[in-house]
Parts: sequence; C-alpha cells; structure tokens
Amino acid sequence: MRRWELIAGAVAGRPLRVLALDGGEAAWTDGSAIYVDPGAGTARLLESVTVQASLLAAGSLDAAVLRRVARRTNLTRRYLAVEGHRALACNEDVLPPAVRPLVDWNLAARSDSPTASLALASSDDVLPDPPSAFGAIRPRQMRESDAGKEFGPAAATHAPRRRNDRELAELDDETGEADILDIVSSPVSGGGGIGRLLQRMLGAVRKLGGEGGTPGADTPSHRLRSGARGGGPRIFSTARAESDEEVLGDGRKWTYPEWDAGRRAYRPDWCTVLEAAPPPDAAGHPGDWSGHALRRPLARLGVGIERRHRQFQGDDIDLDAAVEARVEALAGTVPDEAVYIESVRRRRDLAVLVLLDVSGSAGEPGAGGTTVHDEQRAAAAAITMALHELGDRVALYAYNSQGRSSVWLSALKRFDDNLDELALRRLAGLMPAAYSRLGAAVRHGTAVLEREGGASRRLLVVLSDGLAYDHGYERAYGSADVRRALAESRARGIGCLCLTIGAGTDTEDLRRAFGSAAHATIPRPEQLSRVIAPLFRSALSAADMRRRIAQRHRPHAQRDPRVSAP
Repeated sequence: MRRWELIAGAVAGRPLRVLALDGGEAAWTDGSAIYVDPGAGTARLLESVTVQASLLAAGSLDAAVLRRVARRTNLTRRYLAVEGHRALACNEDVLPPAVRPLVDWNLAARSDSPTASLALASSDDVLPDPPSAFGAIRPRQMRESDAGKEFGPAAATHAPRRRNDRELAELDDETGEADILDIVSSPVSGGGGIGRLLQRMLGAVRKLGGEGGTPGADTPSHRLRSGARGGGPRIFSTARAESDEEVLGDGRKWTYPEWDAGRRAYRPDWCTVLEAAPPPDAAGHPGDWSGHALRRPLARLGVGIERRHRQFQGDDIDLDAAVEARVEALAGTVPDEAVYIESVRRRRDLAVLVLLDVSGSAGEPGAGGTTVHDEQRAAAAAITMALHELGDRVALYAYNSQGRSSVWLSALKRFDDNLDELALRRLAGLMPAAYSRLGAAVRHGTAVLEREGGASRRLLVVLSDGLAYDHGYERAYGSADVRRALAESRARGIGCLCLTIGAGTDTEDLRRAFGSAAHATIPRPEQLSRVIAPLFRSALSAADMRRRIAQRHRPHAQRDPRVSAP
C-alpha cells in the first residue's frame, strides 16, 4: 500500500496510512488512515484514495460537521454527493489526471465550504447520488479517531451561504443569526482538519460585554469583560489627542460603504478611511522578531504544477489537439504538431496584505502571559518577514477607528517599500487604542491589494481578536458588516484569512464576525508555523475557485458597491 500512501499524503498535505478492507466494502477514512478494498482495481483505488484524502484536505470531515450528520444516513449521503466534488475541485492542482473526470464542476460550484455543502444537503434540492468511487463517510469512526492530537487546538467557524438567492450567490451574505448554522469546522481546504486538530485549547473566556447600542447610537466607550485572568469589566475610551490634519500629513482619505444588515442595504460613502504612515516619533525599539520559522512552510506556497495544453513537447498527449491534427491530415491539410501537454511548475506570483488590529481590545491579557497586541504584533512581523524573504510582494498595515469618519490605517510597509529598520520600528511603536471598525479596514485592504498588489494571486490576512466595535457599530450590526466586507473581497478573487493569536474571544463571536472566511484561533505565535501553510493554501484555493465560479456565472454576478476617493 506504500504507493497509495504517497498519493494520499500528497493530496491531503500530511502523512496518511492506507489499509485494506474486506472485499466489497466502500472506502472510508478515520482521519489517520484510509481504508480501501484492495481488489477494487487500480483505477478505483486511485479514485477512492484521492477522494478520501481530498475530503480531509478540504476540512470536509471536521468533527463538528460530522456531528450534524451522525445517524442520518440520507443526509450523510447527500452531503458526500456535494462535498466530495467540492473537495476534489479545491485540490485541482494536485489531482492525478485520471481522477479529474470524476469531478462534477457544476455541483462543486454550488458550494464553497463544508457548511455550505451541509446546508445544500439539508435543503429540498434534488441532488445526484455520490459516485461509488467516493466511498462513504463514517462519522462515528472519524470522531473517535486519535488523528490530529499533535498540535493542540485552534478553531475556525464557517457560516453557510443563504439558499435560493441568486442575487447573493457570489457574496455569501450571512447577515442574520438565523442564517448561521451552529457549526465549528476547519478553515483549511489545503491542509485538512486543522480545526479538529487544534480544538482542545479553545475556551470561551471572553465575550462582548454590555448591551451595546443600536446601529447609529453614539456609544461613548467599549466595554469588555476581561479574559481568563479574571477581573472586572474594563472600559476603553481612547480618542486620539491629535487632529486628523496633524496626524494624516501627506496621507489620503478614502470613503467606503457600510452594510446595514437591518435594512439589507448599503449606506453609501459611509466610512472615511485615513491612510498615512505613523509619525517618526511613534517608532519604538523592534522586538526579537524573526520570520525564519515560517519560511519553510510558506516556501512552496503557490508553486503547484500547471498543465499547458497544445504544446510542441510534453509528457502527455493532448487528445483534443491530437484528434484535430488527425482530422486535418485526413483532409489533406498540414496538421498542427502542438499535440502535447506539458507539466510545468507554476511561477510564484503572490501579493499579501497583512492587516493588524491595534484597537483597545487588543490590550487585553493574552494566553502567553503578555497582551493580545504583543502576540498578534509578533505574528504580523513573522508573516511579513517570511514572505518578504521569500520574494513575495507584501504590505503591512495597522488599523483602529474612532467613529465612522475616522478609520485609521497606518501604512507600516507598503508593497513597494523595503522591510527596513524604520518599518520594524513603526510596528514596535504601535499601542492599542480606540475601536475596531473592521469592515471599512477590510474594504480598504481589498482596494489596496487590487490597486497595488501587482500579482495574480492575492491574499488578505487579518490579525484581530474578532471584536468589531465602534460608535454605531455594535454587536450584530458590526459583525454583519465584517462578514459582508470579507465576502466582497472573496468575490473579487482575493483570498481572506483571519487569525486570532492569543485572544480568548468566544467562538460564537468569531463565527459571527468572520462568517465562512477561513479563520483560526491560535494560542501562541510560535504555534503558527505548524498551521500557516494549510491556512494560506485554504484561503488561496477558495479564492481560485471563486474566480472560476465568477467566470462561469459572470452574467449573474452581483456588482460590489463603488468605492470613491476624493
């Protein structure tokens, strides 16, 4: 079975055993091994191993999702019928050529996450039966498996897209609490099972405190309950001492809309983003930061195999081109000799914008004995340094806000800047203050990526505790706008990854804020190296799929609200 274990490991992104079943039994996996019928034939074995490994890689078999289908045979079968095709499509770059015809691309395009597949399977829509090569899903065996206990917990949450709504097909509008499934699932479609692997260390130790105001209320402060270290409620009232004109300097102002979930409509030109580099006197002494630990897991990111058709030489025959050449020869014309498929390694072409939350809530105690701000700042520095050393285009911004007219983004390093001592001193000088109007910050980060990224694959990495809060931006209103902003970014073909480092934010608050975007909670920055590659791969794979879906359904795609800059 060694041959099949190599294939399974390549597809799943981690080592897997392949073990023999009794004859005639459908293939299945428990997370650490794939069980197959050795007498099924080479073609069927290849398909079964690839499908089961893809399910693990795409987070399809996360324990919380399987709890929803346990003891429900029909729902499990319908879920496999949808999620199997989606999982294969997510791993398109590493699928063996013989397995590609197994993918139903139309069905795969109807889902972009395990929870969306589960929502579709739970609906009344007519779905085809899964191919026999898909095997089976065994929730009990998967939940009882000891696979993945190596890393300790991180969790990610996904919300399903709304069903039967053509207008929101591309935006994944998860605006109401009734539209969200109570699910905790893995964010990784490239590394598999990270939410399950890192689940134990999550604790519901902090929630948004207070009653919050209604949208538009002029709430003067941000009240939080302290984390695991105890203590009473803390209030952050952190207006900036300087005026906008004094701090903005030669920066720029941008206006963006904001999503009002209650009215299900945008507030046009509602938020003003002020972008500027921090003043020199705000610089501090750089910490002991290094991106070395992240270089190796990120080194192969975006360097997959690309198959080019109609080439003059290659390692496979392009059947369509060969048939056309034969027809031309029989017709007496000169045939085209470009009848080969060439497999070439894709050129690394990646732009990443790291968006760091420096609002007042980041000053809360973190899991590592320091503050959440210190731990997320260290993670931001490590990610930025590792990507810069690998030659990727990378930018680093920090954000906080003081009302809708003052959403501050500090350009610590723009895409064309060097990662020098000044950039690191700017990062070291950041202090948590004010509030977090995260939706506007995400929209501006998306605009900067589109305008200045200069790469075919783009990724927005948000480092935040997930507590979206500002004047008139409380609780459900703010969370709905953040989900909408992330969905807008993904609809534009930009991958979105949200990381919470060291914070004890309740998983329900994270789920409401980040929706179905890939996200994870990681207790300590040093644990990031274990999961960073599959998390990045997940977000980029989802963005690639979104672009393909948008190309197929472009006449029906909903346009994003216009952004204006004076």
